[in-house]
Amino acid sequence: MQTLSPRLAAVVDALPLSPGLRVLEFGCGPGAATREVARRVGPAGFVLGVDRSAKAIEQALAQEQSSPGTLAFRRSTIEAFELEPGEQPYDLAFAIRVGALDGRHPDLEQQALARIAAALTPTGQLFIDGGNPLRELDLTR
Repeated sequence: MQTLSPRLAAVVDALPLSPGLRVLEFGCGPGAATREVARRVGPAGFVLGVDRSAKAIEQALAQEQSSPGTLAFRRSTIEAFELEPGEQPYDLAFAIRVGALDGRHPDLEQQALARIAAALTPTGQLFIDGGNPLRELDLTR
């Protein structure tokens, strides 16, 4: 099992996680934080790790040790992400060091935020880096 870096541990600790939540991680890389979040939301929850890199998703899948049905990985860019047919919306999303949300690309950021909002429940929350260690983005704009 991969240990979390102190930075990722602080991020996961800062998320308002509870058993049974459905969580999205954008920019999951090899999935270390994704797996820890899945452990914390437990067997009644579900976590989807999303990354634009085929290599990152391949690495995440190679390290998969959780029970089926609680954790999955998908290759997609954040600005093109869509729920699959029949896929339930998510309660919470988080993204760490994701270029589409770092403020340098406003048009791309608006597309990404719209896609994230569409994938979340009406009360869903989005957390990104840039706080101490996280900040919540308002998706109602």
